[in-house]
Amino acid sequence: MIKVKKTNYRIDKFCSLNLLQNIYLRTMMKIEHIGIAVKDLEVSNELFRKLLGKPAYKEESVESEAVKTSFFEIGESKIELLEAMNENSAIAKYLNKNREGIHHIAFAVENLEKEIQRLKNDGFEFINEIPKKGADNKLVVFLHPKSTNGVLVELCSDEK
Repeated sequence: MIKVKKTNYRIDKFCSLNLLQNIYLRTMMKIEHIGIAVKDLEVSNELFRKLLGKPAYKEESVESEAVKTSFFEIGESKIELLEAMNENSAIAKYLNKNREGIHHIAFAVENLEKEIQRLKNDGFEFINEIPKKGADNKLVVFLHPKSTNGVLVELCSDEK
């Protein structure tokens, strides 16, 4: 028996190495935010202000991704609205193929490098394996939707 946080876990032949890693290491800690692609950030900010009953707490541009963003806090998670700054941004390309709506889901991770390695070992494909600066003082990587049932997944951790 292994005792972890006053909870007993029985190890048998069906117990995988990844399960053991998840017991000992905090991997995905929470849903950090849900990213929503929008055509007009100003209009969408007003809509979400009315919906959530409070204004965005932060707006910023991420030049490397060519997006303007705003954030709304909801409990421990956030809503991130994303507007394209030019036609070449990933958000512009997304909106050319899709309606406004959910673009990605982001998970907060404690150790981004270890989480990248864990997921690579499990066969997940990445859009970028090298963390880059994202919005809200985060370092981010994205998993390819081909390996996540069509969902664009972002992993993020606080910038050090």
